[in-house]
Amino acid sequence: MDIDIFGQAVNDYFEDQYTEDIIVHSSIAEDDIIPIPYLFRTFPEMPLIEQKALQLSQGKTLDIGSGAGSHSLWLQENGIDVTALDHSVGCGALSRKRTLKKTITSHILDHKEQYDTLLILMNGTGIFEEISKVDTYLQHLKSMLKLGGQILIDGSDIKYMYETDDGGYWIDIHSNYYGEVVMGMSYKGQRSEDFKWLYLDFETLAWHAKKNELDCELIVEGGHYDYLARLTVA
Repeated sequence: MDIDIFGQAVNDYFEDQYTEDIIVHSSIAEDDIIPIPYLFRTFPEMPLIEQKALQLSQGKTLDIGSGAGSHSLWLQENGIDVTALDHSVGCGALSRKRTLKKTITSHILDHKEQYDTLLILMNGTGIFEEISKVDTYLQHLKSMLKLGGQILIDGSDIKYMYETDDGGYWIDIHSNYYGEVVMGMSYKGQRSEDFKWLYLDFETLAWHAKKNELDCELIVEGGHYDYLARLTVA
């Protein structure tokens, strides 16, 4: 069984055992960190994209990849019928400690209820894993929408990471898509298994949405090649 890096880290923080942050390993960049306090941010501390997504959430809502539960908590406190879903057992346990009423520990493809809003934040397109799986995920998410429902998802275009000094781009033509990344995480001497993560530009998301009979609307652009999109049944 893979090590539950996120679950251990957020529970340590909640129990006042915070001594270090999560280290993120990536196939396209040097090691980075996820500051654990950031996972417990309040609404005023959230970026505009997250604030807008929360404000647009309505009806029965599923927070997919809920992590420490900060988005779900805000929705619950503001009268939204929200369920926090994460595959991390530790994150689910923490969400209940933080008084979330509804939590589910599951992979999204194994969950089949229907909702008015599917919320997928913090580079939500990452859950698609790789470009070849985007249609599979979109079809599943589409099947989870109630009549008139919406998918609110954020993403990032990392093409800028391949920019050359002359203003062009160096992209491996033998790769499937430049936003496919292999990642891993370390925390307190433990390292997770590597996993696939997808950074998807808006135009490519919109193309796949149309292919799967979904309308894709650009809601807001962030300050660093990121965006919030809303998908609805066409």
